[in-house]
Amino acid sequence: MDISVVIPLFNEEDSLPELYNRIEQVMNDNGFSFEVIFINDGSTDHSWKVIEGLKARSEHIKGIKFRRNYGKSPALYCGFKTAQGDVVITMDADLQDSPEEIPELYRMIKEEGYDLVSGWKKKRYDPLSKTLPTKIFNATARRVSGIGNLHDFNCGLKSYRKEVVKNIEVYGEMHRYIPYLAKSAGFQKIGEKVVRHQARKYGKTKFGVNRFVNGYLDLTTLWFLSRFGIKPMHFFGLLGSLMFVLGIIAVAIVGANKLYAMYNGMPYRLVTDSPYFYLALTSMIIGTQLFLTGFLGELVSRNAPERNDYQIEETI
Repeated sequence: MDISVVIPLFNEEDSLPELYNRIEQVMNDNGFSFEVIFINDGSTDHSWKVIEGLKARSEHIKGIKFRRNYGKSPALYCGFKTAQGDVVITMDADLQDSPEEIPELYRMIKEEGYDLVSGWKKKRYDPLSKTLPTKIFNATARRVSGIGNLHDFNCGLKSYRKEVVKNIEVYGEMHRYIPYLAKSAGFQKIGEKVVRHQARKYGKTKFGVNRFVNGYLDLTTLWFLSRFGIKPMHFFGLLGSLMFVLGIIAVAIVGANKLYAMYNGMPYRLVTDSPYFYLALTSMIIGTQLFLTGFLGELVSRNAPERNDYQIEETI
């Protein structure tokens, strides 16, 4: 099979028939063998009935229905697990992503050898309250991930080699960082294509300010796991040791000042009367706690079943 189109959705009953008709037209015009996988993420409208109706008239449709709303990442995870196409295309169900982009996204994977191609909605039909935070978010993601050529990490329109989606785990709300997940899994050829952004035709946006807060927290988590996930002592142990040593040095300085004053007959005060003593003591305690955190993290990591789960591309 040439292409699997994975479409997560939540309350998009009005847009689904038009979306599938456009996808089917594009596939037929280009002679692609294909499947379209709709993942109904706990919709409260008639989206599932619409999918059932589409399935009744087309053998190319597969549907997955969640009992409740889990989020986009779980929907993509299940879609990736089901997909059988050589190239996997993801897109949103709100008609803001254009199915007419599919042939070029497919070509870039098959002919130019990209592992992943991410869409870039260079011209957006969104309010400034959404576009400005998006620009800031993407700038931060580029710097942290090291994927400097991507301008729109959160674009739902992407294409992947089948091997990519079968070797990454999308969980929580990590769908924003699939390029980063792919890079961490060893897929280095990541490209970008300018795609057309269309104004929402039906329904209402699922956008919320909280997604940016969650996005930065997820980015921090992903950065930490990719750097220190299997070696937490390198982070906590180093930081803890540094704080402990600084505390020891501070205590030594406070004690040396007292001894110097006593030796030279100068007035002095008790070590415990100095605020620096308590700051030093606090630094030593926190340093010890951080070191023990790293140690416990190492014990957990060494006993994790996936500790030797490496990405092997080929053996001979």
